[in-house]
Amino acid sequence: MTKIPFGISGSLVVAALMTGCASQGQPPAPSGSPAPAEPAPGGLCNAQPAQSAVGQNSTASVVELARVRSGAQMARVLRPGQIITKEFNAQRLNLEVDANGRIVAVRCG
Repeated sequence: MTKIPFGISGSLVVAALMTGCASQGQPPAPSGSPAPAEPAPGGLCNAQPAQSAVGQNSTASVVELARVRSGAQMARVLRPGQIITKEFNAQRLNLEVDANGRIVAVRCG
């Protein structure tokens, strides 16, 4: 029987655990919503699949679902009059909201 050094066997256990966590999938879509589109490769944002968020309240679950659908690494909610950075980030989804917190625009950057 071949012995495997502890460092290698420990690494295999960690890799197996990480694989299990990664296979948990995406959060379920709210009832009546279309299924999420495939995310863009490499965490790049694609705002088109997240357009269904327009008209919804900017709750944490709606923002996260829009982020997942867009394939973006991060999302931010932009409120009226809020000071924001202007640099373009291809991995960020921007959700513009009105004074009531309802999403009025979805775009990348």
